[in-house]
Amino acid sequence: MATFLYKLGRSAFRRRRLVALLWVALLALAGVGAATAPAATSSSFSIPGTEAQKAFDLLEQRFPGGNADGATARVVFKAPDGQKMTDAAHRAKVEKVVGELKSGSDQVASVTDPYTAQAVSRDGSTAYVSVSYKVSGMELTDATREALEKTGHDAQGQGLTVEIGGDALQTMPETGAGEIVGVVIAGIVLVLTFGSLVAAGLPLLTAIIGVGIGVSTITALANVLDLGSTTSTLAMMIGLAVGIDYALFIVSRYRAELAEGREREEAAGRAVGTAGSAVVFAGLTVVIALVGLAVVNIPMLTKMGFAAAGTVLIAVLIALTLIPALLGFAGSKVMGRKQRKGVQEGALRKEKPNMGTRWARFVIRRPVMVLLVGVLGLGAVALPAASLEMGLPDDGAKPVSATERRAYDLLSDGFGPGFNGPLMVVVDGDKAVAESTVSTIKGLKGVVAVTPPTPNKAGDTAMVTVIPKDRPSSVETERLVHDIRDATGDNVLVTGATAMNIDFSQKMNDALLPYLALVVGLAFLLLMVVFRSILVPLKAALGFLLSVVAALGAVVAVFQWGWLGSLFGVEQTGPIMSMMPIFMVGVVFGLAMDYEVFLVTRMREAYVHGERPGEAIVSGFRHSARVVTAAAVIMIAVFSGFIGMDDQMIKMIGFGLAVAVLFDAFVVRMAIVPAVLALLGHRAWWLPKWLDKALPNVDVEGEGLAKVTASPGAPQDSGPTLVKV
Repeated sequence: MATFLYKLGRSAFRRRRLVALLWVALLALAGVGAATAPAATSSSFSIPGTEAQKAFDLLEQRFPGGNADGATARVVFKAPDGQKMTDAAHRAKVEKVVGELKSGSDQVASVTDPYTAQAVSRDGSTAYVSVSYKVSGMELTDATREALEKTGHDAQGQGLTVEIGGDALQTMPETGAGEIVGVVIAGIVLVLTFGSLVAAGLPLLTAIIGVGIGVSTITALANVLDLGSTTSTLAMMIGLAVGIDYALFIVSRYRAELAEGREREEAAGRAVGTAGSAVVFAGLTVVIALVGLAVVNIPMLTKMGFAAAGTVLIAVLIALTLIPALLGFAGSKVMGRKQRKGVQEGALRKEKPNMGTRWARFVIRRPVMVLLVGVLGLGAVALPAASLEMGLPDDGAKPVSATERRAYDLLSDGFGPGFNGPLMVVVDGDKAVAESTVSTIKGLKGVVAVTPPTPNKAGDTAMVTVIPKDRPSSVETERLVHDIRDATGDNVLVTGATAMNIDFSQKMNDALLPYLALVVGLAFLLLMVVFRSILVPLKAALGFLLSVVAALGAVVAVFQWGWLGSLFGVEQTGPIMSMMPIFMVGVVFGLAMDYEVFLVTRMREAYVHGERPGEAIVSGFRHSARVVTAAAVIMIAVFSGFIGMDDQMIKMIGFGLAVAVLFDAFVVRMAIVPAVLALLGHRAWWLPKWLDKALPNVDVEGEGLAKVTASPGAPQDSGPTLVKV
């Protein structure tokens, strides 16, 4: 592989104008496709095999046009102190709102009058209007949402407090200042790492081009493949992360080859042949992690995984072709002034040991101490993960500045917290079965109210609404859902947003171990091919699991227990988002293997070329630690930008990913990995002879490059001078 990539890098360098033109043409083509493609509807959300989904499917069959999975909204009214919502003036105001909501949009399916639907609290202080829509929340038009918000705003007056809750107001979070700051920090880190604006700009430029092509392609195909807006969001996040990383690795190796005195074209070929091999295999691990989301068997997640994997493949191809082409345009400006002067004077061969070299020597001298501190430290942080409770945050987790949160609190105060998450029970039977089901549910603990059954026209199916005692995301409400299912027969199905969240969480929990086994197992085989070792891939996988569990422990401590919650803007503790563990495994595994492959392949390269195990570790850190550190800091900055957003789920994702990268890059890869390799010595690179013969030789170390450069017609190159440490 190294030989093929070496030739590819040199070819791209020589034909740089053609290569650059092709990528610009692809970007333009994808952009035109995205601009001219029909507007995509929201991706349908379904969870095959769950009871909540079966209930929705049954409702669609038995209640045609009922829009069981349509968006809902609640306009909540609170009367001034000493007054009631049944007062004539307030009642007239509410009835006017009901009329405006009915005529406000053609997407409205129904609007209930609180005075006829018993939606006024016992003390008369609070009332709410329920609005049902014909489409899901993500399919509502901006005009529909604006009409809802305007109606609520116009209703305020005469001392009335009016707030709006429900999923009708849910929209994709907009990019804020936090993410922009993250990208700016990434640029600063690149400048500090390379000491050259040109070298710093290349990773950012190529990452943006790759993300532009990937996201534009997703947008162009969204309508055909039923892709939701969240698909492009994940692809953008992952594509930007790996795009910067991969370009950073290639540019860094190119500069190192120039420092060794090689010609520019030869340096580009060798950079792609060596660091490019690491990029290929790092990219494959990310693709495995993303495509593996299909194991969960949730169509939306499967599509998100495949789309993001496509963006990663584009990032790999750009790193292997566009980067060497742009390096050809950059000339000597890819090196900073000091580096250019050092190359001319040969000073780089005599420079003092850098920070990576000094740290590696420290670890080699005290491997047991470093290993114990790293493992015990992460183990302590991981302890809260044992108390992990999964679910989906409700409106009660939103900031108090949001109208959804204020509506949530008004309903809780006026009616009880359970009114924020009613359960929908679907009875597949006649009137007698439905009434029997209502009687059974009324006898269960944790039930506040049960509505009379609402039958369909055929009389063979009925809907029953159950109001739980506790808030939607509570453990008690989850227990009530299971109690209803256990106490009733197979012909009774529990659904609704709360039940769907519970089933979704269970589905994700059940899929976690198979997903881990698939991703880690395939990556183990892949890394065994790369490193020609059994212990190195095993150590990489175990270290990754340790960093992910530690990150989950930190997430539980902050978002579930509330430790340091105010520091991160957590206003309401609750369960951890159910997709968080699998999401973290997929994303962090890919990034962790990036750092592992780039750092350890440089060690193996030195070991294969004759250095002793300890010397190889120091050589790997001397050449790679600075780049891996920069890549990790960039990712932490980008992910931390999401912590400042108001949306609790996005905040949790940003925090979890930032902490996971921090633990994995700086504790596992920079401390535990060299400590373990130092203790193993030559045994780290042991591979049974029969397995060595069976595995394909991909030559990540670039041993085959010596034959290529020594062949007739190839540029003669004496090769780098080994620097003993």
